[in-house]
Amino acid sequence: MSARDWDASTYDRVSGPQQRWAAEQLDRLELAGDEAVLDAGCGSGRITAELLRRVPRGTVYAVDAAPSMVAHTREALGDKVVALCQDLAELALPEPVDVIFSNATFHWISDHDALFAHLHRNLRPGGRLVAQCGGKGNIDSFRTLADEVAAQAPFAEHFVGWESPWNYATAEQTAQRLERAGFAEVTTWLQERPTEIEDARSFIATVCLVRHLDPLPEDMREPFVDAVLARLHLPLVLDYVRLNMTARRPVR
Repeated sequence: MSARDWDASTYDRVSGPQQRWAAEQLDRLELAGDEAVLDAGCGSGRITAELLRRVPRGTVYAVDAAPSMVAHTREALGDKVVALCQDLAELALPEPVDVIFSNATFHWISDHDALFAHLHRNLRPGGRLVAQCGGKGNIDSFRTLADEVAAQAPFAEHFVGWESPWNYATAEQTAQRLERAGFAEVTTWLQERPTEIEDARSFIATVCLVRHLDPLPEDMREPFVDAVLARLHLPLVLDYVRLNMTARRPVR
């Protein structure tokens, strides 16, 4: 698995919390059914399928930086969707879209100024952004525990120079960045969402620790997950904090 890739099949199975958050966001979307929509960070394509259902006369673009996620989406949805493997901070769509939707993705992108500038560029005048990702304080206790395990033998030598993959911003920072990128009608807010995880081992290995496993040799990845899991209280409840945002590209 490359440093940018994921285990799409397992993610598709364990990502119930992400699917529930996305469903809540979708209820905020008012769609006529003929729009061009971007699923920014499409994952395994489950939410992309729901977007397709809501725009039967429109076009859905599904973009993800992980090759396995894009392949999974293409396999699941075929030519109903235009699936592209791209970094959202370098986004280049075949056409501007009416709506950009994103769920549980933006916190994996280090440069939010570049992200929002490229989203703005690929949105039609008057088009809307509706997104949610991890925000300030997201899974703090879990991340602290994982860092403690990474700092101990035999793992520590492999984490020299390793950088945290997350960018958990505040609502205020995000509003300023969106406005700086040219967005208007900006609304941002944080929401605490403690969530019980059913298949704790598969979930933390596939979602929470996915980038922790990159620097480790293959034979040390399972022991690392085991070492983190051994420190957790079960049933596992993760202290999720969601960062919500809505904005519009001005007509002029």
